[in-house]
Amino acid sequence: MIPTVRIIANHTIALLVMASTLSAEDFDREPINYSKATPANSVTELQSKLDMGKIRLKYHPERGYLDSLLEAFSVSPKSQSLVYSKTSLQIARIRPRTPRAIYFNDDLYVGYCQLGDVMEFSVADPKLGTVFYTIYQRETEQLKFVRQTDNCLICHASSRTDNIPGHVIRSLFVNAGGQPMFSAGSYIVDQTTEWEKRWGGWYVTGKHGEAQHLGNLIVRSRDVPRPVENSAGQNVTDLTKFFHPEHYLTPHSDLVALTVLAHQVKGHNLISRANFTTRQALHYQESLNKELGEKPGHPWESTTRRIASASEDLLEYLLFSGEAPLPTPISGTSGFAEEFSQRGSKDKQGRSFYQLDLQTRLLKHPCSYLIYTDSFRQLPPKMLTRLGRRMNEVLTHQDKAEAWHHLSAEDRQHIHSILRATKEHLPPQFVDAFKK
Repeated sequence: MIPTVRIIANHTIALLVMASTLSAEDFDREPINYSKATPANSVTELQSKLDMGKIRLKYHPERGYLDSLLEAFSVSPKSQSLVYSKTSLQIARIRPRTPRAIYFNDDLYVGYCQLGDVMEFSVADPKLGTVFYTIYQRETEQLKFVRQTDNCLICHASSRTDNIPGHVIRSLFVNAGGQPMFSAGSYIVDQTTEWEKRWGGWYVTGKHGEAQHLGNLIVRSRDVPRPVENSAGQNVTDLTKFFHPEHYLTPHSDLVALTVLAHQVKGHNLISRANFTTRQALHYQESLNKELGEKPGHPWESTTRRIASASEDLLEYLLFSGEAPLPTPISGTSGFAEEFSQRGSKDKQGRSFYQLDLQTRLLKHPCSYLIYTDSFRQLPPKMLTRLGRRMNEVLTHQDKAEAWHHLSAEDRQHIHSILRATKEHLPPQFVDAFKK
């Protein structure tokens, strides 16, 4: 017979290993239960209103419910970004002559294809991270959002999204049929990606001087010529030579909207990872405490370490550490920049985290506006408390690490002031820790 002491010891070792090694890729287990849990987000809120007859949507003969849904979700058509690589659900509908359109606000993304069978939605759910939905593009009295898991998670829960349900922007070389030329390489695009690697397979409208990107490039040879020659794809303001823009809500694929999108998608992923990591770490901690007869809430170093790691990654991104500088000033064509800059809460000097710089960096005051989203506000209290304390240390010069060298003394003072002036829109745990 195996001694009882040895059984307990083995269980304890197993739990210790689990607590230190399990990661967000276990999102379908306790405590997340991604696939089985009930979402609560802007999509479920609209579905409830539709079911109760509080709102009715109009069907457009060419675009289906696109126009009406963007209005219902408060998503601006000026955010339109056009991608022509066959890298999403409806690949048969996507090619350079019929690009896929993406529209977005601070927590929702809408994907539309010409003559598509469905419209696609991904939303930042405060508890479940990115949740995916589709609706059928046919006129009906009972419009239903259908939640998607397996189909979308094949691509949207991989190493490219830190193995949690998330968003991803890819820059690829694409041929005339819209097929990615994977042998030529690809890049994940976020705020740290060098400018010259961005936007392969995307249409781009805007001005950016001598800076080069991969947008508007269609490779018409069997191999990608090196060095890449894409002079015709730079500083494009009219897309009519590529396709018929009149079939879309606007004729633009705005450069500024694309740059905001590049920041936002990775930001959402890191918020989700901070959420999942904290909840998982605390869940495993309580399992260990129960196994060892410790009181509930007894802290373990592995728990603290996991929460600290996820919070530091998120903090660096929110404060734009490692942001690739704009090589030249940029401007868009749709009016997105002007509209975006008017969003959000402002301090008495009119400053906000939605103000754009567009000269050398994205934001005038480099702290992400995503801190005002429901996903950030509903992060676990332990995560919010640590984020608030660490942000205060950075902004008050207590932390002089290299990660923060991009923030001038003026940057830190302005960010600090805006945070304090808009504290009513921030979670209490974050604000209270920030004050200390």
